[in-house]
Amino acid sequence: MPKVTVEHRTARHDQIVSAARRCAIEQGFHKTTMADVIRESGLSAGAVYGYFKSKDELVSAIADQALSSVDELFEGILASDQPLTPLAALRATLEHVVEIAEQPGGDVTRVALQAWAEAMHNDAIAGIAREKYSLLRHKFAEVARRAQADGTVDADVDPEYIAQVMFALIPGFLLQRLLLGDVTPKTFATGLTALLK
Repeated sequence: MPKVTVEHRTARHDQIVSAARRCAIEQGFHKTTMADVIRESGLSAGAVYGYFKSKDELVSAIADQALSSVDELFEGILASDQPLTPLAALRATLEHVVEIAEQPGGDVTRVALQAWAEAMHNDAIAGIAREKYSLLRHKFAEVARRAQADGTVDADVDPEYIAQVMFALIPGFLLQRLLLGDVTPKTFATGLTALLK
């Protein structure tokens, strides 16, 4: 039997995650079943279950895909020698979220909002969401620490408190973008700047 390459396994994994994302975007996360994902992927049930045992595992994989690029974004933000403000980091994050949302294969932010809603009554999804979003909030805390070191933010405030507020702004932005369609990273950042003055 021929050996399966890492590249082949990665491609199959990504094929299944993309199928799950499309299903969730089209019919909602709650209504999507493993059978839907199998059909959409074009693979056998055995192939899909060989990678993912449940819908919860698929949600985790979708979050991993989206957040891995956010990790790269924050590495770039924190590597810069320029003075850093949380507002600039937030705007860069929102621009990145919009960029991810507009990629082919469907708007992953729709899935993120559905997962947040599902987490209210699904302990497995709540655990996944808690893990993924605490990592993102940790990145915002790193930004706050850096801003404090640069002197752009009050050093007497716990950076975790700043991170809580920065993270809280993302769902509000996403809801407005998906439901109202009239918010952009620029308008959001401009309004927030005026509010904070």
